[in-house]
Amino acid sequence: QVQLVESGGGLVQAGGSLRLSCAASGRTFSGGRMSWFRQAPGKERGFVAAIIRNGIITYYADSVKGRFTISRDNAKNEVYLQMNSLSPEDTAVYYCAADARISSSYNRPSDYEYWGQGTQVTVSS
Repeated sequence: QVQLVESGGGLVQAGGSLRLSCAASGRTFSGGRMSWFRQAPGKERGFVAAIIRNGIITYYADSVKGRFTISRDNAKNEVYLQMNSLSPEDTAVYYCAADARISSSYNRPSDYEYWGQGTQVTVSS
């Protein structure tokens, strides 16, 4: 049984930082895609960042470029999201997603087979 478990969310003031972690179990995703999405109240789930093929390739949403960094530890089967310079607009539930298949598509929820339960990030102004 595959499980993705996120941690690291919380309440932070604007300008602050948080580091999210996602631990995968049940299978490895070293050759596939691991990503972060987020969903704010009343909005659709949106792409944040992806890391592909053992960490060789990374992609970011324009809204987080230069502030967020995605990384992975293949030995631990974990993916991380370092979030700096947070603003209230970053408030959302953050979800870890993973898919072991090789694909060029990475920024749609339908690109991923496995999902975590989400972790809340709240940024106060």
